Amino acid sequence: MTTPDFRDLDTRAVRASVDVVSGITAADLSRPTPCTEWTLGDLVAHMTVQHKGFAAASAGRGAYSEVWKVSAPGPDPVADYATAAELVIAAFAEPGVIERGFALPEIMPGVEFPGAQAVSFHFIDYVVHGWDVARALGHKYELDADLVQAAVPVAEAVPGGERRLRPGAAFRPGLPTPLGAGPMDRILAMLGRSPDWTPPH
Repeated sequence: MTTPDFRDLDTRAVRASVDVVSGITAADLSRPTPCTEWTLGDLVAHMTVQHKGFAAASAGRGAYSEVWKVSAPGPDPVADYATAAELVIAAFAEPGVIERGFALPEIMPGVEFPGAQAVSFHFIDYVVHGWDVARALGHKYELDADLVQAAVPVAEAVPGGERRLRPGAAFRPGLPTPLGAGPMDRILAMLGRSPDWTPPH
């Protein structure tokens, strides 16, 4: 089955994540997040390097481990995040990108994924990580309905199993879907988040 072109949806998800990250202050970086191993600072650092890694992968450099290495945060991680977001949006907008092979060793070493599929991986990451940041800040997070609906089949296709138990895994084992859950709550539960998560006091 051919993977749809998710680039426009990805751009919207990424820009929505930039909006929520823009509200982070230095005092917020130590906050807990729904990603239990990460503080908010850790999460933003992960999100930043993933943008850079996917941009590098689109240019044929994804197999190099250094492009995925999380570095110490700079003096303005919010600005660094916004810059990385524009980098990956520009990289995905290049002609022919969805036909290229993407090396994504953090997903599966030694395998190249079709560009369209790689963009879908990036898209679901930022639908969910935008929610992670918002919840860590104690905010609601609302994406356009068409964007959320498009993310449901991508979330359903994310493999389960042992890889979700690895340290630093972006997605934890799935949780039971709440009765009567809407599409965003279904996505969150499938990818190991409780839709009711709130920051501990």
